[in-house]
Amino acid sequence: MRRFLWILLAAFLLPATAHARLASGDWPDGAAISAIDGQPVSFESRSPFSPRDIGQGEARNPMTLASGQLFLPDRASARDKVPAVVLIHGAGGVRYGRELTYGRQFAAMGIAALVVDAFAARRELASGFTERLLNITETMLVADVYAGLRYLAGRGDIDTDRIALIGFSYGGMASTYALHEQIAKSLAPEGLRFAGHVAFYGPCVARFADKRTTGAPYLMLYGGQDALIDPERCQEVLADIRAGGSPTDVVVYDEAYHLWDGSWRGPRRISRNLAGCSFEVSQSGLVRDRNTLLPMLGPVTRRLILAACVTDDGYLIGGDPDIRQQSNAVLGRFLARLFGFPLSAEAG
Repeated sequence: MRRFLWILLAAFLLPATAHARLASGDWPDGAAISAIDGQPVSFESRSPFSPRDIGQGEARNPMTLASGQLFLPDRASARDKVPAVVLIHGAGGVRYGRELTYGRQFAAMGIAALVVDAFAARRELASGFTERLLNITETMLVADVYAGLRYLAGRGDIDTDRIALIGFSYGGMASTYALHEQIAKSLAPEGLRFAGHVAFYGPCVARFADKRTTGAPYLMLYGGQDALIDPERCQEVLADIRAGGSPTDVVVYDEAYHLWDGSWRGPRRISRNLAGCSFEVSQSGLVRDRNTLLPMLGPVTRRLILAACVTDDGYLIGGDPDIRQQSNAVLGRFLARLFGFPLSAEAG
């Protein structure tokens, strides 16, 4: 009887302990997560070049088999459904030190994590860094994350009402796109929505004529030394999102470079910078460059638009473990509130 009570007590306390750690920023790492493996998964998605192509037939909105890795907490089951996050990578693709490490950390803290790999599903379109930016668009990434949301919602061990989206850099742009109701209702007409959206150092490139959002909370994080970020334009985007119905929060780490949560210690220069790019998405889904007024109708016009706004001065990247721990705490508190986890006094 005593052994049974200890097992019951442990089953009750372990999730609470893991949830408290989420908000502290002191996340499990190293040996504590090395044995956690992700399982390969695939699910149906689409490859619309821009929002105007969503739902417009196979030629403009071709079927794509999306892929990813799913990290599940041990306790996840139909009787004990767990919250989840969808993680979407930047232009450099899925990184072991970022998406895959976050995935393991979340699983260790009782949260399922689906790491979506939008590039793996579209190798025939592009392989190199520049080709990916030209041919695998942010709209395709958004299509994949909503497909991932649908996949998770169809599982019996995930709490459908507690799934958040976290994007990094290019994926941060996708997370911001996905917050807009115009995009959400076209990609998820059945009504599935993310409980919250997070953009890690995502360039504030696009603004929407239709400012309505899904109403989900939005968290933006970026570094003060990140030349890929235009702070003034980010404030405009945040104002649009608030006007559209979502509460927002923004955290700036003054000394941080781009990719502060990566494994590369910096600073290291990346040669292309799209901070000067500025797009507007119309109510019909047409993307137009605000600098040249060119419409983005396909790969050719996208190439012309990016050639006009991307500069060669680049930007600096550099991992910083201290700042990563700080951003872990901010992200952890955001998720804890979304998921209804208790926050300790120390965690704020």
